Amino acid sequence: MKNWKKFALIAAVVVVLLAIVGFTVQQSRKGVVAVQTGKVVREDLAATVTASGEIKPKVQVNIGSNAMAKITHLYVKEGDRVKKGQMLAVLDNVQPAADVSADDSALNAARTDAIAAQATVTTEAADVNSAEAELEHAKLDYDRNKALYDAQLIAKADFDTKKAAFDTAAAQVGMAKAKLAQAKAKQDSAQGQIRQNVAFLHHAADVLSKTQYEAPFDGVITNVPVREGETVVPGIQNSPGSTLMTIADTSIITAEVKVDESDIVNVQLGQPAEVTIDAMPKQKFQGVVSEIGRNALLRSTGVSTAQTTSSGQEAKDFKVVVALQNPPPDLLPGLSATARITTSKRSNALAIPIQALTIRVRGELTPQKKGKSSSVQAAAPSGGNPKEELQGVFVLKNKKDAVFVPVATGISGATDIEVTNGLQEGDEIVTGSYKVLRTLRNGASVKVDNTTKPKDEES
Repeated sequence: MKNWKKFALIAAVVVVLLAIVGFTVQQSRKGVVAVQTGKVVREDLAATVTASGEIKPKVQVNIGSNAMAKITHLYVKEGDRVKKGQMLAVLDNVQPAADVSADDSALNAARTDAIAAQATVTTEAADVNSAEAELEHAKLDYDRNKALYDAQLIAKADFDTKKAAFDTAAAQVGMAKAKLAQAKAKQDSAQGQIRQNVAFLHHAADVLSKTQYEAPFDGVITNVPVREGETVVPGIQNSPGSTLMTIADTSIITAEVKVDESDIVNVQLGQPAEVTIDAMPKQKFQGVVSEIGRNALLRSTGVSTAQTTSSGQEAKDFKVVVALQNPPPDLLPGLSATARITTSKRSNALAIPIQALTIRVRGELTPQKKGKSSSVQAAAPSGGNPKEELQGVFVLKNKKDAVFVPVATGISGATDIEVTNGLQEGDEIVTGSYKVLRTLRNGASVKVDNTTKPKDEES
């Protein structure tokens, strides 16, 4: 046989053998699913709650008008820093000032009358003492002369003179006491007049104070909606009054955010938070939760559920206040902000990627049938309600079989979740793709392909 025929025959045999091997491999790989895998590792996890809101000062006060008058002086403008007690604005106060002056003068006059009345009382009291002394002297003289008269040692005319002097002294005492009582009555009247004038003065001073407005605390003027010359009015029932300005205490700056009702149960006072502000995208501010609202707010309107009669199933939020630490001085109220509140932490926790978790019905967790040559028998969880849903992951066994293992989980981080039961460090689990995890069966044969990202997970 010629050499070329021998080579042709050998080549044909090789091609046939390769075809047989390829067909055998293809048949053996029928039903094998390509998956991505990862390891169960230990790492530090932090569970967070993210909420949006705006920057607000801890204390912010609207200074409203308490009188109907024209603004005569406006001493501040938006952005001014003020000190407690600093004069901010003055309304027309000619009449209130005149009333204060008149009532002050009347009070001074009443006090002068009271001083005079006190002097009169003192004088009349001295007169009473003098009259009583005269009466005592006249009584002694009368008693002595009466004894002499009874002994017929003096004439009746002399005795009568002494008796008349005694009676006159007694009358003088009564008159002096009456004058003292009258003086005391005038003194009481003068004191009453003083109290009345003090009340008038307080009323006039209160009316005058409603035309003068001072800063209640150190802060920054954030809004001045009025101008000098405008007339402002006080508020009445169901009608708000004129707002002169708004002052904010910028010593404590907060981020007031709205937390979803499903997350609010994890938020507690004192938890740390990281705040980002839309106007300052490159900066992050640290803070702590300082206040948690106890009334749910309707998400569409922001109105408290305690103030509405509707009973719909509308989504609700809760107000949470985060106090910023070391805020910059140029931070303006009203800026949009996002707070990321750390609700819990775990150090060295057993963790897996969140996307590895999947749900299966207990009754569907039956292993796939294996060929006679397979020695792997995937164990499905037994017992319990067949319709019960189980949370778990697919663990790679013998590098080629995916077995569903129920797991218990703890806190969730940004991409990973804590596993508290069901897995061990180093276990290899199926992490993707999402399409595969959604349909993967317990005990299915798989092949690991961690080289490319699945199309259904590409963004």
